[in-house]
Amino acid sequence: MSGTVFHLRSECKPLEHRSALTPSTTKALIEAGYKVNVERSPERIFDDADFEAVGATLVEEASWPSAPLDHIIIGLKELPEEDFPLKHTHIMFAHCYKGQTGWREVLGRFPRGGGTLLDLEFLQDESGRRVAAFGEHAGVAGAALAVQTWAWQLTHPNGEPLPSTSSYNNEGLLLDDVRSSLEQGQQKTGKMPKVLVIGALGRCGRGAVDLCRKAGVPDENIIKWDLPETSAKNGPYAEIIESDIFINAIYLSDPIPPFVDMKSLLSPSRKLSVVCDVSCDITNPHNPIPIYSINTTFSSPTVPVSVSSDPPLSVISIDHLPSLLPREASEAFSAALLPSLMQLKDRKQARVWQQAEDLFAKKVGTLDESNGAAH
Repeated sequence: MSGTVFHLRSECKPLEHRSALTPSTTKALIEAGYKVNVERSPERIFDDADFEAVGATLVEEASWPSAPLDHIIIGLKELPEEDFPLKHTHIMFAHCYKGQTGWREVLGRFPRGGGTLLDLEFLQDESGRRVAAFGEHAGVAGAALAVQTWAWQLTHPNGEPLPSTSSYNNEGLLLDDVRSSLEQGQQKTGKMPKVLVIGALGRCGRGAVDLCRKAGVPDENIIKWDLPETSAKNGPYAEIIESDIFINAIYLSDPIPPFVDMKSLLSPSRKLSVVCDVSCDITNPHNPIPIYSINTTFSSPTVPVSVSSDPPLSVISIDHLPSLLPREASEAFSAALLPSLMQLKDRKQARVWQQAEDLFAKKVGTLDESNGAAH
Protein backbone atom coordinates (compact mmCIF):
# COMPACT_ATOMS: atom_id res chain seq x y z
CA MET A 1 0.00 0.00 0.00
CA SER A 2 1.28 3.44 -0.89
CA GLY A 3 1.62 6.04 1.81
CA THR A 4 0.84 8.87 -0.62
CA VAL A 5 -2.01 11.10 0.54
CA PHE A 6 -3.94 13.55 -1.64
CA HIS A 7 -5.67 16.52 -0.03
CA LEU A 8 -8.34 17.98 -2.35
CA ARG A 9 -8.79 21.69 -1.70
CA SER A 10 -12.12 23.45 -1.72
CA GLU A 11 -11.86 26.11 -4.43
CA CYS A 12 -12.03 29.67 -3.11
CA LYS A 13 -12.76 31.49 -6.38
CA PRO A 14 -16.38 32.71 -6.51
CA LEU A 15 -18.64 30.51 -8.66
CA GLU A 16 -15.85 27.99 -9.27
CA HIS A 17 -17.74 24.70 -9.21
CA ARG A 18 -15.16 22.46 -10.90
CA SER A 19 -12.98 19.93 -9.11
CA ALA A 20 -9.56 18.46 -9.87
CA LEU A 21 -10.78 15.12 -8.51
CA THR A 22 -14.20 13.60 -9.01
CA PRO A 23 -15.82 10.77 -7.07
CA SER A 24 -14.90 8.36 -9.89
CA THR A 25 -11.21 9.35 -10.05
CA THR A 26 -11.07 9.43 -6.25
CA LYS A 27 -12.39 5.88 -6.18
CA ALA A 28 -9.73 4.80 -8.68
CA LEU A 29 -6.94 6.38 -6.62
CA ILE A 30 -8.15 4.75 -3.41
CA GLU A 31 -8.37 1.35 -5.12
CA ALA A 32 -4.76 1.86 -6.27
CA GLY A 33 -3.63 2.33 -2.67
CA TYR A 34 -3.71 6.10 -2.27
CA LYS A 35 -5.47 7.90 0.55
CA VAL A 36 -7.64 10.88 -0.38
CA ASN A 37 -8.78 13.61 1.99
CA VAL A 38 -11.47 15.89 0.58
CA GLU A 39 -12.28 19.30 1.99
CA ARG A 40 -15.96 19.96 2.44
CA SER A 41 -17.06 22.46 -0.18
CA PRO A 42 -20.19 24.57 -0.62
CA GLU A 43 -19.32 25.31 -4.26
CA ARG A 44 -18.09 22.03 -5.74
CA ILE A 45 -20.44 20.47 -8.30
CA PHE A 46 -20.07 17.07 -6.61
CA ASP A 47 -21.64 16.51 -3.21
CA ASP A 48 -19.31 15.86 -0.27
CA ALA A 49 -21.21 12.64 0.36
CA ASP A 50 -20.31 11.37 -3.12
CA PHE A 51 -16.62 11.43 -2.17
CA GLU A 52 -17.26 9.88 1.21
CA ALA A 53 -19.22 7.08 -0.45
CA VAL A 54 -16.18 5.97 -2.46
CA GLY A 55 -13.87 5.92 0.56
CA ALA A 56 -12.51 9.45 0.85
CA THR A 57 -12.14 11.13 4.24
CA LEU A 58 -13.97 14.44 4.55
CA VAL A 59 -12.03 17.24 6.24
CA GLU A 60 -12.83 20.85 7.00
CA GLU A 61 -12.87 23.49 4.28
CA ALA A 62 -9.58 25.43 3.91
CA SER A 63 -7.76 23.02 6.24
CA TRP A 64 -4.94 22.30 3.79
CA PRO A 65 -2.37 24.70 5.38
CA SER A 66 -2.34 22.53 8.52
CA ALA A 67 -2.20 19.18 6.70
CA PRO A 68 0.89 17.00 7.31
CA LEU A 69 3.77 18.18 5.14
CA ASP A 70 3.93 14.97 3.11
CA HIS A 71 0.33 15.32 1.92
CA ILE A 72 -0.02 16.49 -1.68
CA ILE A 73 -2.40 19.44 -1.98
CA ILE A 74 -4.42 19.30 -5.19
CA GLY A 75 -6.77 21.95 -6.55
CA LEU A 76 -7.50 23.90 -9.70
CA LYS A 77 -7.44 27.65 -9.44
CA GLU A 78 -4.89 29.80 -7.68
CA LEU A 79 -4.70 30.08 -3.89
CA PRO A 80 -6.05 33.08 -1.96
CA GLU A 81 -3.80 36.14 -2.21
CA GLU A 82 -1.92 35.69 1.04
CA ASP A 83 1.75 35.81 1.84
CA PHE A 84 2.51 32.94 4.21
CA PRO A 85 5.19 30.50 2.93
CA LEU A 86 3.95 27.34 1.22
CA LYS A 87 5.37 24.15 2.69
CA HIS A 88 3.54 21.44 0.76
CA THR A 89 3.69 20.05 -2.75
CA HIS A 90 0.85 21.72 -4.66
CA ILE A 91 -0.75 20.52 -7.88
CA MET A 92 -2.77 23.35 -9.47
CA PHE A 93 -2.92 26.07 -12.11
CA ALA A 94 -0.78 28.78 -10.49
CA HIS A 95 -0.51 31.20 -13.46
CA CYS A 96 2.97 32.38 -12.54
CA TYR A 97 5.28 30.89 -15.19
CA LYS A 98 4.64 33.30 -18.10
CA GLY A 99 5.41 36.67 -16.53
CA GLN A 100 1.85 37.33 -15.41
CA THR A 101 1.21 40.22 -13.05
CA GLY A 102 2.22 39.22 -9.52
CA TRP A 103 4.10 36.10 -10.60
CA ARG A 104 7.08 36.77 -8.31
CA GLU A 105 4.86 37.00 -5.24
CA VAL A 106 2.99 33.79 -6.12
CA LEU A 107 6.05 31.73 -7.04
CA GLY A 108 8.20 33.13 -4.24
CA ARG A 109 5.96 31.61 -1.57
CA PHE A 110 7.16 28.10 -2.47
CA PRO A 111 10.93 28.42 -1.94
CA ARG A 112 10.31 30.44 1.23
CA GLY A 113 8.37 27.55 2.71
CA GLY A 114 10.26 24.66 1.13
CA GLY A 115 7.21 23.70 -0.94
CA THR A 116 6.97 22.59 -4.57
CA LEU A 117 4.64 23.62 -7.38
CA LEU A 118 3.68 21.01 -9.96
CA ASP A 119 1.73 23.21 -12.34
CA LEU A 120 -1.13 21.52 -14.17
CA GLU A 121 -0.73 23.78 -17.18
CA PHE A 122 2.72 22.37 -17.89
CA LEU A 123 2.22 18.63 -17.37
CA GLN A 124 3.12 17.13 -20.74
CA ASP A 125 3.21 13.69 -22.33
CA GLU A 126 6.12 12.34 -24.38
CA SER A 127 5.02 14.28 -27.46
CA GLY A 128 4.85 17.59 -25.57
CA ARG A 129 1.06 17.67 -25.46
CA ARG A 130 -0.65 18.61 -22.21
CA VAL A 131 -1.82 15.51 -20.35
CA ALA A 132 -5.03 17.22 -19.22
CA ALA A 133 -6.67 20.49 -20.15
CA PHE A 134 -10.02 22.23 -19.88
CA GLY A 135 -9.61 23.74 -23.34
CA GLU A 136 -12.56 22.09 -25.07
CA HIS A 137 -15.06 23.10 -22.40
CA ALA A 138 -13.56 26.60 -22.22
CA GLY A 139 -14.19 26.96 -25.94
CA VAL A 140 -17.73 25.62 -25.65
CA ALA A 141 -18.59 27.97 -22.79
CA GLY A 142 -16.91 30.99 -24.39
CA ALA A 143 -18.66 30.52 -27.72
CA ALA A 144 -22.00 30.05 -25.95
CA LEU A 145 -21.67 33.31 -24.05
CA ALA A 146 -20.42 35.10 -27.16
CA VAL A 147 -23.48 34.09 -29.19
CA GLN A 148 -25.78 35.00 -26.32
CA THR A 149 -24.10 38.41 -26.03
CA TRP A 150 -24.47 39.04 -29.77
CA ALA A 151 -28.19 38.32 -29.58
CA TRP A 152 -28.61 40.27 -26.35
CA GLN A 153 -27.13 43.41 -27.93
CA LEU A 154 -29.61 43.18 -30.79
CA THR A 155 -32.60 42.70 -28.49
CA HIS A 156 -31.43 45.32 -25.96
CA PRO A 157 -30.25 48.25 -28.09
CA ASN A 158 -30.20 50.62 -25.11
CA GLY A 159 -26.83 49.18 -24.08
CA GLU A 160 -28.01 47.09 -21.13
CA PRO A 161 -25.23 44.56 -20.40
CA LEU A 162 -25.70 40.81 -20.55
CA PRO A 163 -27.07 39.73 -17.16
CA SER A 164 -25.37 37.29 -14.82
CA THR A 165 -25.24 33.63 -15.73
CA SER A 166 -24.76 30.45 -13.75
CA SER A 167 -23.57 26.92 -14.39
CA TYR A 168 -25.49 24.29 -16.35
CA ASN A 169 -25.88 20.64 -15.41
CA ASN A 170 -25.05 19.55 -18.95
CA GLU A 171 -24.26 20.84 -22.43
CA GLY A 172 -27.74 20.04 -23.73
CA LEU A 173 -29.34 22.57 -21.39
CA LEU A 174 -26.74 25.17 -22.39
CA LEU A 175 -27.43 24.54 -26.07
CA ASP A 176 -31.14 25.04 -25.55
CA ASP A 177 -30.47 28.56 -24.25
CA VAL A 178 -27.94 29.39 -26.98
CA ARG A 179 -30.30 28.23 -29.74
CA SER A 180 -33.06 30.37 -28.29
CA SER A 181 -30.75 33.40 -28.19
CA LEU A 182 -29.56 32.76 -31.74
CA GLU A 183 -33.14 32.63 -32.99
CA GLN A 184 -33.96 35.93 -31.27
CA GLY A 185 -30.88 37.59 -32.75
CA GLN A 186 -31.65 36.29 -36.22
CA GLN A 187 -35.19 37.64 -36.00
CA LYS A 188 -33.77 41.11 -35.29
CA THR A 189 -31.04 41.21 -37.90
CA GLY A 190 -32.31 38.77 -40.54
CA LYS A 191 -29.06 36.81 -40.59
CA MET A 192 -26.78 34.58 -38.60
CA PRO A 193 -23.60 36.02 -37.05
CA LYS A 194 -20.22 35.64 -38.69
CA VAL A 195 -17.85 34.10 -36.13
CA LEU A 196 -14.06 34.13 -36.44
CA VAL A 197 -12.16 31.68 -34.23
CA ILE A 198 -8.38 31.99 -33.90
CA GLY A 199 -6.79 28.83 -32.57
CA ALA A 200 -9.48 26.76 -34.29
CA LEU A 201 -7.33 23.61 -34.53
CA GLY A 202 -6.63 23.39 -30.79
CA ARG A 203 -8.85 21.84 -28.13
CA CYS A 204 -10.29 25.20 -27.13
CA GLY A 205 -10.92 26.35 -30.67
CA ARG A 206 -12.51 23.06 -31.66
CA GLY A 207 -14.85 23.37 -28.69
CA ALA A 208 -15.88 26.86 -29.81
CA VAL A 209 -16.42 25.77 -33.42
CA ASP A 210 -18.44 22.70 -32.36
CA LEU A 211 -20.68 24.78 -30.09
CA CYS A 212 -21.42 27.25 -32.88
CA ARG A 213 -22.30 24.39 -35.26
CA LYS A 214 -24.51 22.60 -32.74
CA ALA A 215 -26.29 25.87 -31.92
CA GLY A 216 -27.13 26.39 -35.58
CA VAL A 217 -24.53 28.82 -36.95
CA PRO A 218 -23.96 27.77 -40.59
CA ASP A 219 -20.48 26.40 -41.26
CA GLU A 220 -19.86 29.04 -43.90
CA ASN A 221 -20.34 31.68 -41.18
CA ILE A 222 -17.62 30.14 -38.98
CA ILE A 223 -14.17 31.35 -40.01
CA LYS A 224 -11.54 28.97 -38.67
CA TRP A 225 -8.04 30.38 -38.31
CA ASP A 226 -4.90 28.87 -36.85
CA LEU A 227 -1.15 29.29 -37.32
CA PRO A 228 -1.19 29.21 -41.15
CA GLU A 229 -3.53 32.21 -41.25
CA THR A 230 -1.99 34.26 -38.43
CA SER A 231 1.57 33.64 -39.62
CA ALA A 232 0.77 34.66 -43.20
CA LYS A 233 0.58 38.31 -42.15
CA ASN A 234 0.83 40.40 -39.01
CA GLY A 235 -2.18 41.72 -37.10
CA PRO A 236 -4.28 43.65 -36.48
CA TYR A 237 -6.56 41.73 -38.83
CA ALA A 238 -9.34 43.33 -40.86
CA GLU A 239 -11.07 39.94 -40.91
CA ILE A 240 -11.68 40.23 -37.16
CA ILE A 241 -13.10 43.72 -37.44
CA GLU A 242 -15.43 42.60 -40.23
CA SER A 243 -16.81 39.64 -38.25
CA ASP A 244 -19.66 39.90 -35.74
CA ILE A 245 -17.99 37.72 -33.12
CA PHE A 246 -14.29 37.08 -32.50
CA ILE A 247 -13.23 34.18 -30.27
CA ASN A 248 -9.59 34.10 -29.20
CA ALA A 249 -8.66 30.51 -28.37
CA ILE A 250 -4.87 30.54 -28.76
CA TYR A 251 -2.28 29.36 -26.27
CA LEU A 252 0.04 32.36 -25.94
CA SER A 253 3.67 31.40 -25.45
CA ASP A 254 5.63 33.95 -27.48
CA PRO A 255 5.32 37.67 -28.26
CA ILE A 256 3.02 38.32 -31.23
CA PRO A 257 1.52 41.43 -32.84
CA PRO A 258 -1.98 42.30 -31.60
CA PHE A 259 -4.92 40.61 -33.30
CA VAL A 260 -7.03 43.72 -32.73
CA ASP A 261 -6.28 47.07 -31.10
CA MET A 262 -8.05 50.36 -30.43
CA LYS A 263 -6.85 51.90 -33.69
CA SER A 264 -8.20 49.02 -35.77
CA LEU A 265 -11.61 49.48 -34.10
CA LEU A 266 -11.89 52.86 -35.83
CA SER A 267 -12.36 51.13 -39.18
CA PRO A 268 -15.61 52.18 -40.93
CA SER A 269 -16.09 48.54 -41.97
CA ARG A 270 -16.29 47.35 -38.35
CA LYS A 271 -19.08 44.86 -37.67
CA LEU A 272 -17.40 43.39 -34.62
CA SER A 273 -19.65 43.58 -31.57
CA VAL A 274 -18.45 40.71 -29.36
CA VAL A 275 -14.97 39.54 -28.40
CA CYS A 276 -14.65 36.43 -26.28
CA ASP A 277 -11.07 36.22 -25.05
CA VAL A 278 -11.02 32.62 -23.87
CA SER A 279 -7.25 32.84 -23.37
CA CYS A 280 -7.62 35.76 -20.91
CA ASP A 281 -4.02 36.92 -21.13
CA ILE A 282 -4.63 40.45 -19.87
CA THR A 283 -1.78 40.25 -17.33
CA ASN A 284 0.59 38.85 -19.94
CA PRO A 285 2.90 41.56 -21.34
CA HIS A 286 2.25 40.15 -24.83
CA ASN A 287 -1.56 40.18 -24.66
CA PRO A 288 -2.77 40.20 -28.31
CA ILE A 289 -6.11 41.86 -27.50
CA PRO A 290 -5.15 45.15 -25.79
CA ILE A 291 -8.62 46.68 -25.91
CA TYR A 292 -9.69 45.92 -22.33
CA SER A 293 -7.99 45.57 -18.97
CA ILE A 294 -10.17 43.56 -16.58
CA ASN A 295 -11.39 40.02 -16.24
CA THR A 296 -15.14 39.63 -16.27
CA THR A 297 -17.13 37.19 -14.15
CA PHE A 298 -20.21 35.02 -14.38
CA SER A 299 -21.96 37.68 -12.27
CA SER A 300 -20.98 40.38 -14.77
CA PRO A 301 -19.98 38.53 -17.96
CA THR A 302 -19.09 41.45 -20.25
CA VAL A 303 -17.13 44.67 -20.18
CA PRO A 304 -17.86 47.44 -22.73
CA VAL A 305 -15.16 48.81 -25.01
CA SER A 306 -15.32 52.51 -25.81
CA VAL A 307 -15.94 52.83 -29.56
CA SER A 308 -16.83 55.87 -31.63
CA SER A 309 -19.63 54.34 -33.68
CA ASP A 310 -22.15 51.50 -33.76
CA PRO A 311 -22.30 48.63 -33.19
CA PRO A 312 -21.47 48.58 -29.47
CA LEU A 313 -18.58 46.30 -28.52
CA SER A 314 -18.44 43.99 -25.50
CA VAL A 315 -15.63 41.71 -24.29
CA ILE A 316 -16.08 38.46 -22.38
CA SER A 317 -12.95 37.63 -20.38
CA ILE A 318 -13.95 35.09 -17.73
CA ASP A 319 -10.86 33.18 -16.65
CA HIS A 320 -12.68 30.03 -15.56
CA LEU A 321 -15.15 29.54 -18.40
CA PRO A 322 -15.32 25.73 -18.07
CA SER A 323 -17.12 26.24 -14.77
CA LEU A 324 -20.19 26.98 -16.89
CA LEU A 325 -20.27 23.19 -17.42
CA PRO A 326 -18.58 22.10 -14.20
CA ARG A 327 -19.63 18.46 -14.05
CA GLU A 328 -18.73 17.53 -17.62
CA ALA A 329 -15.55 19.62 -17.57
CA SER A 330 -14.36 18.12 -14.27
CA GLU A 331 -15.09 14.55 -15.32
CA ALA A 332 -13.16 14.92 -18.59
CA PHE A 333 -10.21 16.76 -17.03
CA SER A 334 -9.86 14.48 -14.01
CA ALA A 335 -10.09 11.33 -16.14
CA ALA A 336 -7.31 12.63 -18.40
CA LEU A 337 -5.17 13.56 -15.38
CA LEU A 338 -5.71 10.23 -13.58
CA PRO A 339 -2.94 8.18 -15.29
CA SER A 340 -0.39 10.83 -14.23
CA LEU A 341 -1.77 10.98 -10.69
CA MET A 342 -1.37 7.22 -10.48
CA GLN A 343 2.39 7.71 -10.94
CA LEU A 344 2.84 10.04 -7.97
CA LYS A 345 3.79 7.27 -5.53
CA ASP A 346 6.85 6.79 -7.78
CA ARG A 347 7.23 10.49 -8.48
CA LYS A 348 11.03 10.46 -8.70
CA GLN A 349 10.89 7.91 -11.52
CA ALA A 350 7.86 9.36 -13.32
CA ARG A 351 8.88 11.49 -16.32
CA VAL A 352 5.80 13.75 -16.24
CA TRP A 353 6.35 14.73 -12.60
CA GLN A 354 10.14 15.04 -12.85
CA GLN A 355 9.70 17.33 -15.83
CA ALA A 356 7.25 19.44 -13.80
CA GLU A 357 9.62 19.55 -10.86
CA ASP A 358 12.56 20.52 -13.09
CA LEU A 359 10.48 23.33 -14.61
CA PHE A 360 9.57 24.55 -11.13
CA ALA A 361 13.25 24.68 -10.14
CA LYS A 362 14.06 26.56 -13.35
CA LYS A 363 11.33 29.12 -12.73
CA VAL A 364 12.38 29.57 -9.09
CA GLY A 365 15.85 30.33 -10.42
CA THR A 366 14.44 33.25 -12.38
CA LEU A 367 13.29 34.85 -9.12
CA ASP A 368 16.91 35.60 -8.27
CA GLU A 369 17.62 36.74 -11.82
CA SER A 370 14.66 39.14 -11.85
CA ASN A 371 15.55 40.52 -8.45
CA GLY A 372 19.08 41.07 -9.63
CA ALA A 373 17.84 42.84 -12.75
CA ALA A 374 15.69 45.07 -10.58
CA HIS A 375 18.73 46.26 -8.71
